[in-house]
Amino acid sequence: MAVHAVPRPTKRARTVASKPAAAAAAAPPQGLFAPFRSLGHISTDVPFVVQSRSSKFLETPALVVVTSLGSSWAMWEGGALKLLFVGPDMGAPITSLAISFDSVFAAAGSYIGRYVRGKEVGRFVLPSPSSTSSSSSSSSASGSDSDSDSDADMDDDSPAARTITSLTLFGTTLVALSLDGSKMFVWDVPAVVNPASVKEPVASTSTGATPYATIDFGPDFTAAKIVHPASYLNKVVVGSKEGALAVWNVRTASLIHTFESSALSNSPSAITALTQSPAIDVLGVGCANGQCVLFDVRLGEVLGKVRLEGEGCGKVAGVAFRNDDISQTLAVSSTTGHIALFDLSAKLRLLHLVRAAHDGAVAGLEWIQGQPLMMTSGGDNSLKQWLFDSPTAAPRLLKQRSGHHAPPHLVRYYGDDGKSILTAGADRALRYTSVFPARNPDPHFVAGSIARKAKHLGVSPSELKLPVITSLSYSTSRSKDWDDIVTVSEGESVGRTWSAEGKRVGKWTLLAEGTVKTTAVSACGNFGFVGSSAGQVVMYNMQSGMKRKVFKVPSSGVTDVKGRHITGIATDSLNQMVVVSTLKGGVHLFEFQTMKLIASIEMPAAVTAILLQRDNGLVAVTCDDLVVRIVDVETRRIVRELSGFRGTVLDLAFSSDSRWVITTSQDSIIRTFDVPTGQLVDAFRTSSIATSLSFSPTNDFLATSHVDSVGVYLWANRAQFSEVSLRSFVEEDLRDVNLPTVQGLDEDNALSELTAPVRWEDVEPYTTPDQLSDELLTLSLMPRSRWQTLLNLETIKQRNKPKEAPKAPERAPFFLPTLPGVDQRFDFGTDKKTPAEEAQSHKGRHAFGAGEVETDFVRRLLKEDVAGDYQSFFEYLKALSPSATDLELRSLSSLLHLNAFLGALSARLASHRDFEAVQTFLACFLRIHGDVLVQNTELKVALEKVAKAQTSEAGRLMDLTHYALGTLAFLRSTPVA
Repeated sequence: MAVHAVPRPTKRARTVASKPAAAAAAAPPQGLFAPFRSLGHISTDVPFVVQSRSSKFLETPALVVVTSLGSSWAMWEGGALKLLFVGPDMGAPITSLAISFDSVFAAAGSYIGRYVRGKEVGRFVLPSPSSTSSSSSSSSASGSDSDSDSDADMDDDSPAARTITSLTLFGTTLVALSLDGSKMFVWDVPAVVNPASVKEPVASTSTGATPYATIDFGPDFTAAKIVHPASYLNKVVVGSKEGALAVWNVRTASLIHTFESSALSNSPSAITALTQSPAIDVLGVGCANGQCVLFDVRLGEVLGKVRLEGEGCGKVAGVAFRNDDISQTLAVSSTTGHIALFDLSAKLRLLHLVRAAHDGAVAGLEWIQGQPLMMTSGGDNSLKQWLFDSPTAAPRLLKQRSGHHAPPHLVRYYGDDGKSILTAGADRALRYTSVFPARNPDPHFVAGSIARKAKHLGVSPSELKLPVITSLSYSTSRSKDWDDIVTVSEGESVGRTWSAEGKRVGKWTLLAEGTVKTTAVSACGNFGFVGSSAGQVVMYNMQSGMKRKVFKVPSSGVTDVKGRHITGIATDSLNQMVVVSTLKGGVHLFEFQTMKLIASIEMPAAVTAILLQRDNGLVAVTCDDLVVRIVDVETRRIVRELSGFRGTVLDLAFSSDSRWVITTSQDSIIRTFDVPTGQLVDAFRTSSIATSLSFSPTNDFLATSHVDSVGVYLWANRAQFSEVSLRSFVEEDLRDVNLPTVQGLDEDNALSELTAPVRWEDVEPYTTPDQLSDELLTLSLMPRSRWQTLLNLETIKQRNKPKEAPKAPERAPFFLPTLPGVDQRFDFGTDKKTPAEEAQSHKGRHAFGAGEVETDFVRRLLKEDVAGDYQSFFEYLKALSPSATDLELRSLSSLLHLNAFLGALSARLASHRDFEAVQTFLACFLRIHGDVLVQNTELKVALEKVAKAQTSEAGRLMDLTHYALGTLAFLRSTPVA
């Protein structure tokens, strides 16, 4: 049987993708946010695998732990439990893991992926159903008739029969079971070689290797667990749900022996755990009835039994043997989270019982080779390391990595650097998560030593946990001095303080009348607020925990439940104002020092939450009528209404520059609104509803939590890395976006989303149009000095008039005649004119004196279309110097020319262009020809037309100026990112 070598992964060559301009133009529009990474995943209910590597270059063996994260896996350094790297997304939930040397094997769906250094180097796939039924290597555990064989063939296409689980790896053989327990598959594992040492091309494994043997179990045997007994060549022991054990030779696909369930126990039960003990031939067998059996495979005898007894003992989930020379200990874990330790040298005496080691089944249980350390993992999204100080001492928790084991519903960025996130979930935990988990080995928020207290009181740790947190607020101004976080739990009448610096619950409880609903912390960090259902907002000192003030919202009495139900509290940055909202729809403004009610703003619907942007005084009010209203606390008016939601608004966040409002709603759409324009600029739909979101203070990431996941998802802001169009969003552009992965192979795809939408060489240079919109009023590009000089030309000439008469130049030699003029020029006789030219010159002077000459200025004026906008004429006029402009205006001597110039001014005013230039030309024109205009009634119609256009444009200018001043005032009040 030929075994092909698999090449090791090499460093990936950098490639530059070249997309044609047409393809780039046809690509769908990209959104404002791109999937980046998922945080908070530690483990699932799939057992982890451990590998200890020794080397002469290492003082102590290197420990590597691989855990499942759902559809990807993570590798951890066993000593400090630091994340090394994350594998790629496999497209289906991982069902089993195995590790050998530098290769990680992960089963997901109908294939097994092999990974080296986090990159896939091979696949092991199942054969097609037709080849399975006709394979000569298939065997049956018992002789069955043709009818049962045909029934089994019909089930080959079922999802359970095509799903791989229970990987076992020994030598170059890989064995796995089907999820329904009807089959066992056997593959040969090729060696991994360095491509530099390969002289001949290596066979491609892109299609995947198929098993060389497929073993069919009989109808009376449903395989559940599998183990390879030490020193048994090509042998595996398979445990069934019926309680029997079967020994198979995987190389010959033959059944060697079957141990009936009665040989293990008088009360047969399904086998749920199977492991090899340090002693050859002895296996540890865990059963669903809570019994663990030490079974000698060679003799077929039971060497000992232990049982998990007591209320809530559950099934046996894992069995592990201590493998050092200090103690002989058997560890048995249950599906209820308990771990029992038995002394094998003292007739299986119970040493210790660790209750509630995990919240749920302890899926993974392993002893570290040669060390007094035990590692456990479970479906509660945690990985723990236990230390035994002495052979008989109780285990103590040494290290752990954990996350939420129930979906978080509250996410808030903590601090101003955007590196930390506070999360609260349905598991009744408050956690402090780092955005960079590889740099921060301790991403969880410790909510007190609950396990120690529960053990002391003899109760379950879940009974001591606080209720689900419903509101959270913080301020980092005094985080190093005292508690800086205040939370409110469901159904309680107090709020609690926490310390992010010490990762612990704080010293104070903030009491209020009625049930506490919401909380807030002042910007200075000195005061904490809690609002209750009784209409009270109580302020406490965060340092001393003393009650300071009580704000009472106006209501109609005790019967006014909605009017007294407080839904939101906010304070400004200078502690001058307190904003309080109620379920009845009122937004009340109180003076901070005197507690006096300043104003009340009534919303058209009930208010469920508010969010104050302290930098500009804007309050985002979430209302029950599916509208988010933005209120300016200075003017006490609703300045924007953001609508278009098709479900209840669950959460919202401001960007740090106050430009955007990002919302999430029950229609599973995350929307981004532009605050200055009030328009929707981006929206995308996620596969599951986002229950909460928070925007980074550095504007780089958006963090979200979702209803069906324990992770926190980060979305990169593409506006930070490339140019993004923020035009008005239309419903047709709504796109479905997958949630970010845990950063495996999809990392490259996520980062590619952060590039510019097209190549820069394909982008045409942008040319500013002459006028952005016909509704706007456009000024000319003339410098201010140009039209100011034209208006004050007479004053400038008077100021520049010489104080004394010019002096005559020195006389030149008599033989060099000079030409008349200011500058001294010599007459060399080269400019002598002919008599015809002299006659033409005299004719021109006579014509000019008679007023019959037309200058280029007049010709351009008369050439323009009367119904046009005189574009070319005004371009020529704006290019003249102030002196030349004044001269040309004075040259307008006839009524025809004067009427034409007035028509040009009125037409230019009607086109909304060159407003200040027209004002300058009109002022000079009236000053020069004012007397002529008054004496000639023929120009009255043209003058009235100019006056009407002037009045209209002046009014429009005032309106647009006031609008621009209001916009600038808003922009000046926003912080600079």
